[in-house]
Amino acid sequence: MAADDAVRVRDFWHQHHAIANAADADRRLAQVAMIAIDADGGVAGVSTALPLLSPRIGQPMYYFRAFVAPAWRTSKLVRDITNRSCAALEAFARERGFPCIGVLLELENEGFYRALRKPVWWNPRFYYAGRSERGLELRVFYFEGARLKSAEEVRRIRLPAHP
Repeated sequence: MAADDAVRVRDFWHQHHAIANAADADRRLAQVAMIAIDADGGVAGVSTALPLLSPRIGQPMYYFRAFVAPAWRTSKLVRDITNRSCAALEAFARERGFPCIGVLLELENEGFYRALRKPVWWNPRFYYAGRSERGLELRVFYFEGARLKSAEEVRRIRLPAHP
């Protein structure tokens, strides 16, 4: 990421109180997957992804987060940034032999609980996968062509269990 983009993203998070402190924001900058820019050149949303080994899933996944500015939350931006981020992560993983087999998210937004009660979302293609250790609903998006890792491969993986 270009230095000026990093400053813009950090300022965006700070302005919207999305990340509590500067050290956490600096760590998260290394995880940026996509930046959504509005027509005026301002940041409208940011997605991040961190490779992890979820105890619930037992396979390496990209832990996905997206933060969209309040002005854009009733638009298609949430879906668009999620779709585009998943496509970019899938292409990245495919080029590297699928170090992660998909995308994992925890639903923190209460609006999703009310509006999206289906076990399968079709756009994007996320599947209900239970509850996280924090009691949040888990959803997974599996990459086309990815294969489950064997028990031995999983034992050799050195990734965080949670961000």
